[in-house]
Amino acid sequence: MTIRLFHRDHPTLRLPLISKDARFVIWPGVGAWVANLNYVRLEVGEANVPHIHTVSEDTIFILEGKGTIHDYTNDIALPFHAGCIVHVPLGIKHAVKADRGSHIVSVGGPCPADVPLLKAVGALPADAAPPSAAI
Repeated sequence: MTIRLFHRDHPTLRLPLISKDARFVIWPGVGAWVANLNYVRLEVGEANVPHIHTVSEDTIFILEGKGTIHDYTNDIALPFHAGCIVHVPLGIKHAVKADRGSHIVSVGGPCPADVPLLKAVGALPADAAPPSAAI
């Protein structure tokens, strides 16, 4: 494999579970099994479907806006704003919400890629597996 360039406006997957405008740019669908980068825009009042990454930690850099990250596992809600970085440990049920009067633009995502979740939502075939060099 060689170095490649990707652009946020040409994603190979959009995932409504995350938002109406969740663009998967770097993910297993393009051959990246360890790195993962999503570009996500949440409109005012929009929120992720609460979810858990069973094999990944989730890191989200907030580029624009403000909102709240909800940790349902520990019953915590933390407000954030542009410039903050949200880290969600493995196994924590969470959701990002644009509930503070502003849209949110972020980049980041679960690392390594959350293959079980991607298979569960039909984004990867059930038998998809990383090449032996990726693990």
